[in-house]
Amino acid sequence: MKVGILGSTGRVGKLLIDDILSDETCTLSALHVNKKITRNDLGEDVLITNDLFSLCEASEVIIDFSAPKATEELLSMCIDKKQIKPLVIATTGLSPHQQNLLLEVSKIMPILYASNTSLGVAVLNRLVYLASKSLSDFDIEIVEQHHRNKVDSPSGTALSLAKTAASARNLDLEKVRISGRDGNIGKRTKDEIAVMALRGGDIVGKHTVGFYNDGEFIELNHTATSRNTFSKGAIKAASWLVNQKKGLYSISDCLGF
Repeated sequence: MKVGILGSTGRVGKLLIDDILSDETCTLSALHVNKKITRNDLGEDVLITNDLFSLCEASEVIIDFSAPKATEELLSMCIDKKQIKPLVIATTGLSPHQQNLLLEVSKIMPILYASNTSLGVAVLNRLVYLASKSLSDFDIEIVEQHHRNKVDSPSGTALSLAKTAASARNLDLEKVRISGRDGNIGKRTKDEIAVMALRGGDIVGKHTVGFYNDGEFIELNHTATSRNTFSKGAIKAASWLVNQKKGLYSISDCLGF
């Protein structure tokens, strides 16, 4: 499997290069870069380019750990130049327009979108749905923690978990979600789902989904201790996606649930 990377100079992108080079199931085919990349272990066959079309041409699947604007440019190029290529997109902070564009492109090619490519988070998402549906009278509070340099808030993973919790109760997340409390705001409403963000240090990522009731509570936690969790999960997702038909998929689809 020939893999191209968009976002190859980012935190996860750099790890993704290492993991692909050491993986026996795939080959690094191309890197998209906007600045010089200083590595001498890539081999002569790896294409280094700032052209998205060339990136796709050289690859059987693209893994995208970039920024929303770059993801939008990739999706637009696929439509404009009819470049049908499986895409694993792990970029967070997509705008409504970019999310709609992703959905449109998935009608002509296979796309796996994941705000978090950790396999553990996929299982957590499943557990959140079960808990939210079963514990319908419990209050739901979500807290996510990340490093000081993360630019979007709350995290895409926290929002995905909140959406799962809301859908299990047939709620519209945009109508019940709050992201902060300050002052004399009154008591908590029954259906609200709080999504709070903490930023500091070099925290890779921690998500806690709590279900609270009188006399008892349950907290479901996932902690990422290494960003390789995300790169290795993305490789697994790419290996699965290359054999799928057009459509929009998730990590849960990749795991079979």
